Amino acid sequence: MPALSRRHFVALASAGSAVAASGLILPRRALAAAPFLQPPLPFADNALAPVISAQTIQFHYGKHHAGYFTQLNQLVANTPWATATLEEIIVKSAGGEDPRIFNNAAQAANHSFYWDGLKPGGGQPSGVLAEAIERDFGDFAKFKDGFVSHAVGLFGSGWAWLIEDGGKLAFFDAGNAGTPLAHGKRPLAVVDVWEHAYYLDYQNRRADHVRAVVDQLINWDVVRDRLSA
Repeated sequence: MPALSRRHFVALASAGSAVAASGLILPRRALAAAPFLQPPLPFADNALAPVISAQTIQFHYGKHHAGYFTQLNQLVANTPWATATLEEIIVKSAGGEDPRIFNNAAQAANHSFYWDGLKPGGGQPSGVLAEAIERDFGDFAKFKDGFVSHAVGLFGSGWAWLIEDGGKLAFFDAGNAGTPLAHGKRPLAVVDVWEHAYYLDYQNRRADHVRAVVDQLINWDVVRDRLSA
């Protein structure tokens, strides 16, 4: 699998790395080896309310996401993985003997990708992204309905992804810590459907949460830039 460009998988941080001025794109050196550091959020913890409350952000980012970085660093310390990049760990540990390595690396990266693809107000697709959505889904409304349907239909916990594969946009469902990276696919956008992403705000109403995120929070400029890179 070819290495990702710096826009394809943002905010995969390591010690000594700094987020670029935009807060959305990390330089390539940010993929360096362990110990890995959780990158900061690109928004205040109350910025996504009422769709995602500050309380949910504090638990989701501050406890769950942070915990994956802590566990990953513990698992890779004094092992050959300690000199690998986060991307390399995800790709090479998929299906490996110790699923904890993959699960924590993928969850650390998945969450960073998720946070950097959100912003208050969301916006609308433009440029090559808008053209690709119209080409592959018919129109933006049909695309959003399809994205929501895939995310709601995912059984159990996991991630609903928008990917670019073979020159076309497609949906990709991944349970638990699953990521397109482990399958040689290019991620563009993602919705987190683990219960900790929404239960404080929506309880069991996953569909309401997913619809609100897709309608109001996805940063389509970031998605466009990931596609264009």
